[in-house]
Amino acid sequence: MSQFYFDIWDGEALVVDEEGLDLAGRRAAEIEAALSLADIAKQLEPFASSDGVAINVRDASGPVLRATFVDERVRRAD
Repeated sequence: MSQFYFDIWDGEALVVDEEGLDLAGRRAAEIEAALSLADIAKQLEPFASSDGVAINVRDASGPVLRATFVDERVRRAD
């Protein structure tokens, strides 16, 4: 088991995870980040002005991965 920390960037502020989670490994951390990001995305107002949301995952050695969600609108030029 390894300790992973999930720091959340909401487009305006960084929330640093001081406690972390004890997980089986990197793949478990990837899954946890994806599930957490999906939960956060469900709470966002669609197409709100934001830089998106990111979860930066780190362990004792440093950064492991970054999972991001960007709510982008693309319109046809009619």
